[in-house]
Amino acid sequence: MENTKRIVPDLGVGMGLRVPHYAHILEHNPEMAFFEAISENFLVDGGKPLYHLDRISEKYPLILHGVSLNIGGADELNEDYLKRLKELVRRVKPAWISDHFCWCGVGGAHLHDLLPLPFTEEVVSLVAERAHRIQDYLEVPFALENTSSYLDYRHNTMTEWQFVSEVVERAQVGLMFDVNNVYVSAYNHGFDAFDFVRSVPHERIFQIHMAGHTNRGTHIIDTHGGAPIDPVLDLYRTTVELSGAVSTLLEWDDEIPGYDTVASEVVRISQIRDDALRRRAGKSESQRMATAKALSLIPERAGVTLDGHGWVQGGPRESAGADHGVSA
Repeated sequence: MENTKRIVPDLGVGMGLRVPHYAHILEHNPEMAFFEAISENFLVDGGKPLYHLDRISEKYPLILHGVSLNIGGADELNEDYLKRLKELVRRVKPAWISDHFCWCGVGGAHLHDLLPLPFTEEVVSLVAERAHRIQDYLEVPFALENTSSYLDYRHNTMTEWQFVSEVVERAQVGLMFDVNNVYVSAYNHGFDAFDFVRSVPHERIFQIHMAGHTNRGTHIIDTHGGAPIDPVLDLYRTTVELSGAVSTLLEWDDEIPGYDTVASEVVRISQIRDDALRRRAGKSESQRMATAKALSLIPERAGVTLDGHGWVQGGPRESAGADHGVSA
């Protein structure tokens, strides 16, 4: 069944909307497929944030991406937050909205981090019920993003890709598929990233995130600094070959360079996407799955040492350029 569950448009390849670029965007009206705004930056009653958001939304499609929904937390969902978010959705009219598979607070305290969830049936049920309820309340397609992580829970009963797949299918929501997060978590935990890419429901992918990261040798930190490195781009090619034309976004949040530097990386990702779509057009579904399986068996594509089962936790440090998220 081909993409029958994807109910959002393909907007092409865009970039994250960040404060250092506001002036350039408003003055030069550069060509860009779409921008993605962090929801929490605009949950205000007025002022410059909404002024800039309104002006940019007049000229470009905007998508909203949240970081504090706390969908997997022990606390009940924050009704005031959801009310403000719905007001913002009505203002921006995004084609979809997203947040993360995570918890980020407890007891009313917000921890300002995207903390990993236990991968258990109990948590699947909790997150799926909440995701379905949120989508109904916001009256716009809703997606959840796989996060990067640095620890596992001993009582996990399933893999991360099994967990996210079960939630989005049960809740009838979308998957915000962060390819860099797949790479980061695979490196940190020692699983095969291509298994993750192959195993999620591709027809539920609403959007793909791309970003850079910082490799510390023993582990990778998801800093969103720099451009995506070549192994992440390899994962992206495979994802597009399997999922088809899906809106893709480049996130850059650490040491943000000038607009033109980020935009040039958007162009590079667009070219890779176009090439992957051409490859997809020439293959049957069985051929695409066979190609993805073959790619996972080639050690040098992973950029880290293999142990026969996947990527080894704490593999060798990438090159000096890649260490800062910059491809050679």
